[in-house]
Amino acid sequence: MITLILLHPLKSITAQSWTFEDEPIIRIGRAMDNHVVLYSAVVSRRHVEVRQVDEGWQVISLGANGTYVDGELIFQAPVIDGVILRLARSGPQVQIRLGENDSNEVIAGTTLLERFPQTVGSS
Repeated sequence: MITLILLHPLKSITAQSWTFEDEPIIRIGRAMDNHVVLYSAVVSRRHVEVRQVDEGWQVISLGANGTYVDGELIFQAPVIDGVILRLARSGPQVQIRLGENDSNEVIAGTTLLERFPQTVGSS
């Protein structure tokens, strides 16, 4: 099970959430055929894919404006429970929760993405 939580832009609370149990690929973007549709001018039609892989989950950035973790541009990276993605430098933030969660409570921490040097771009 994986839950994506759209964070409120001004507070550390949930604005909306989506839970998936049997989806191997979850698409996020502005286009209506994405699993998660976000209405923001800085979000690309196809901005991010979250893919299930042998080791867990992986984020793949597809958007022209980039995807960021801790202010760093990422292209492809493994996911750790609680990671917060920012779609574009000033765009919406989405937290990823893995496994069974009792609530969609936002958990603290932004350094939860294990990055490999070859998957992180320079700002």
